[in-house]
Amino acid sequence: MDRFLSKSFSENPQSAIKNRKWAGFFAVFIALTACGAMAEAQPLTKVSRIGYLQVTPSASVVARTEAFRQGLRELGYVEGQNILIEWRFAEGKADRLSFLAAELARLKVEVIVTSGPTVTRSAKEANIAVPIVMTFDNDPVGNGFVSSLARPGGNITGLSSLAVDISGKQLELLKEVVPKLSRVAALGSSAIPGNAQVIQETELAARALEVNLQYVDARGSKDIEAAFRTASRGRADAVLVLAGPVLVINRKQVIDLAVKNRLPAM
Repeated sequence: MDRFLSKSFSENPQSAIKNRKWAGFFAVFIALTACGAMAEAQPLTKVSRIGYLQVTPSASVVARTEAFRQGLRELGYVEGQNILIEWRFAEGKADRLSFLAAELARLKVEVIVTSGPTVTRSAKEANIAVPIVMTFDNDPVGNGFVSSLARPGGNITGLSSLAVDISGKQLELLKEVVPKLSRVAALGSSAIPGNAQVIQETELAARALEVNLQYVDARGSKDIEAAFRTASRGRADAVLVLAGPVLVINRKQVIDLAVKNRLPAM
């Protein structure tokens, strides 16, 4: 498992932020291969069971889950024939993740796929002994999921979104779009693992660009509108939206509020 993560991160790190919708099936292929279940090598003698855990509502990721199924089919894995997928969605309620992770553990899945650091942490804390494949993570080392990118160790592998590395670049792009940019509201959730490091890197870029950065916390759906009011009162010229399930689930609201407040947004 170590060599797969090392290859994903070390040999071609930029590939981790391309075609993210394919990350799920690719990661499961890695885990199933590690478990010795390669379809091309030998006929499957039993049906393998995959656990899929996500915090967002199932309706919001239909395209992503269909891509997951399609990718598996291309590798010879057909749901209901030689694999079973135990789908578990917390429907936006992060406090349900621990229960759902424990449920997957009781079902004795052979691998569990997670969608983001909040979900990965829940799976890890459930003491699931099987491989955990994270489809993306903004800081896997800082979040304590792997020991290092070169030698991850443990039972967790997968891909990183490299959010920490690109956070400064996002601010640079905003500066190019809005040359007179002087104040930016960074909208995110302090409850998201890895966001502290993202903010730190963004602040470094902000100082270099002579931009005043204001962090606005939005831990739940009800906080989003208030966060935009705070940004407006702070005379923000633009909004930088950080990764997190709350903002992903409510992305239409975020976009509508950015338009309503005439704020360029990244």
